[in-house]
Amino acid sequence: MQAELVRAIPQLKKLLPRFRKIRIAVLGDLMLDRYLWGTAHRLSPEAPVPVVDFESQKDLPGGAGNVAANQAALGAQVEVFGVVGGRHLGADKIVDDEAGSALRACLRRAKIRERGVLPDPQRITTVKTRVIARHQQIVRIDHEQRNTVQPEIEERLFRLLAGALRNFDALLISDYDKGLITDGFAERVLHACHKFKVPVFVKPKTSRLLAYRGARAIVCNVKEAGDYAARPLSDEKSVEEAGRALLAHFGCEAVVITRREKGMSVFEESSPRYVNIPATSFEVTYARVGQPAIDRESSGRQLYDVTGAGDTVLSVLALGITAGANLPEAAFLANAAAGAVVRKLGTASVNPAELAAALCEIER
Repeated sequence: MQAELVRAIPQLKKLLPRFRKIRIAVLGDLMLDRYLWGTAHRLSPEAPVPVVDFESQKDLPGGAGNVAANQAALGAQVEVFGVVGGRHLGADKIVDDEAGSALRACLRRAKIRERGVLPDPQRITTVKTRVIARHQQIVRIDHEQRNTVQPEIEERLFRLLAGALRNFDALLISDYDKGLITDGFAERVLHACHKFKVPVFVKPKTSRLLAYRGARAIVCNVKEAGDYAARPLSDEKSVEEAGRALLAHFGCEAVVITRREKGMSVFEESSPRYVNIPATSFEVTYARVGQPAIDRESSGRQLYDVTGAGDTVLSVLALGITAGANLPEAAFLANAAAGAVVRKLGTASVNPAELAAALCEIER
């Protein structure tokens, strides 16, 4: 199968321009990924930790926002639906909190429509702050709440999404278990999508094994797959058994298990055989956030930053299938995109030129 997929690369390249015509909705837990850059040349006299002299700050969309950013970077027309923290401004007006405003600005810069983003005054925007010095992450600080979204906010969000579904070619659900996606909400959303014949692609969480029944495809990493299937995935046989079990658990058409340095395994309800796609990553060194850092002369130690790689797989898999690829071809395309993204430090995405270049490298 791998040889067949490599031979299909010229056709896959022809799909990339079609991404610009695809209309995608992304629903899920929105986060702000905040990077604080600095230098560190000394230890603190107060504790054995480095003192970081601040130089710059960079904000990027994270969580479901990163899924949307991956779609937009490849040219798709994207609209995101979710909740940020809010605060009261006067008697009746609710506005975003500081991080929510920063996240909304990030989405606008990425040309992602954010009219489906609602502020909730009972919540704060999830922020993951990473302090980086000399290309090394020193610490990550998380600000978040996992309480369930208020019923009235959920209802408003559902109505916004349901009213717009007929305008989309696919819906992506990015569930980070931060309180937005509940079993009941997920079931309502999938029912509405089935009504309008909109395929759904999901990155799920354990607590909602049955809420995504009927999805076009489920994407999870090998650790999550083991948790869902309640068994360790230590060899190919256990991976195959888990993939088949998850097809039944989710009641979906396909399951894609990402396996880091082992690539990914693709299971399809209509096929008795599953497909293994090898990883495509090269030896790299760290660089600035979102920037490539290929070092083919490095000493043989492979360094990866897998932040957001699963988001890339979900995004490109959905685009590939919507553009006309079959599942193995779309997974092959997603694997190539993920291989390009893990060469970059931090939350990152891949553009059409980079994806085409990654395919060319595989082809050679």
